[in-house]
Amino acid sequence: MNELLFVNASQVVTCAGPGAARRGAAMADAAVRDGWAVAVRDDTIAAVGPEEELRRAHPGFAEVDCDRGVLTPGFVDSHTHAVFGRARAAEHEMRAAGLDYMEIARRGGGIHASVRDVRAHTEAQLVALAGERLRALARSGVTTVEVKSGYGLTLDDELKMLRAIRRLAAELPLRIVPTFLGAHEIPLEYRDTPGRRRAYIDLLVHEMIPRVAAERLARFADVFCETHVYTAAESREILLAARAAGLDLKLHADELTSSGGAELAAELDAASADHLAAISDGGIAALARGRTVATLLPATMVFLGRPGQAPARRLIEAGVPVALATDFNPGTSPTLHFPTVLTLAVSQLRLSAAEALVAATVNGAAALGLAGRVGQLAPGFSADLALFRATDYREVPYWFGAALCRRAWVRGKPCDW
Repeated sequence: MNELLFVNASQVVTCAGPGAARRGAAMADAAVRDGWAVAVRDDTIAAVGPEEELRRAHPGFAEVDCDRGVLTPGFVDSHTHAVFGRARAAEHEMRAAGLDYMEIARRGGGIHASVRDVRAHTEAQLVALAGERLRALARSGVTTVEVKSGYGLTLDDELKMLRAIRRLAAELPLRIVPTFLGAHEIPLEYRDTPGRRRAYIDLLVHEMIPRVAAERLARFADVFCETHVYTAAESREILLAARAAGLDLKLHADELTSSGGAELAAELDAASADHLAAISDGGIAALARGRTVATLLPATMVFLGRPGQAPARRLIEAGVPVALATDFNPGTSPTLHFPTVLTLAVSQLRLSAAEALVAATVNGAAALGLAGRVGQLAPGFSADLALFRATDYREVPYWFGAALCRRAWVRGKPCDW
């Protein structure tokens, strides 16, 4: 039996509360406790409370000395594209020279560059490459991570990516949530005529989604609902087919233009609508009326050099639950350091440190349908913890780019980095 007692923390950030996404003022309460300890039995948190009380109640538990660090729930990175081949560093220079997203794509870059690359890699090669990246995320305090397909865009290559994700989930200590993103782009070979475009959507609906569902390779289906990619009507059709096949729903929504993605996510009761830098007033209102989590990806906009960020404060004030994620990918957010996202959340999105931590834990879990089990240090929740070299929780987003995470535990077991 695995019995651990985490003691001698300067602060324990419990984020304790309902097993659901936090909204409005509730996002500002990370339930930070001084002088508390956390007891873990097997893969579950058994108790959280004043240290001396827990020592008396659990005398046989092996003590883990936090050495006056800050103990938090493990971070939930609810939006990544971690399975890919080579980096796309040349595009970074292209953007510096003034080329925009669409022009880079026209020159052979963008998503299609990664598509060509993934098609040339074997499943084993993709597993090896992504495994190193996911270990790096774990070293920054991430214990749960969503990983998407979407760089294959053929039946065989999308299945290859999802099988690689399944292997990673079996081999790594992280909790990995797989998402099918066959609707990441219209493949170049289907772009020559409107009829060919329709043929790819039919392939998604009638072949890819049923096969992914039959092999149980994904929990979610996602669509890039954006001007010049998938329209709201096309996205609705694909997502409804995915739901009929038993998949839960997520959307890339309103990243570059206001295309109705947020409204569609609310209409379909999707788990999350992600990006939202160009969300409309109507989109904010629609999300506020529903249960969909707004997952914001501030590192993407900074890396792209774009002046606008998602209107986080307006979303929170409207009552929309907000989560944070890295959007780790080779083209627009090549970051493997989750606390940098917290830094940007405070400096760019104007969240408080407590709001950022709630967005990175409880609300990230809600964006993956896991809020009843993951994202807080409370009895009955998964024993996913991260320990930081800090004495105040506000230092985690403050020390920009610093490697503060000392160790992380998933289901009560230390991550093997």
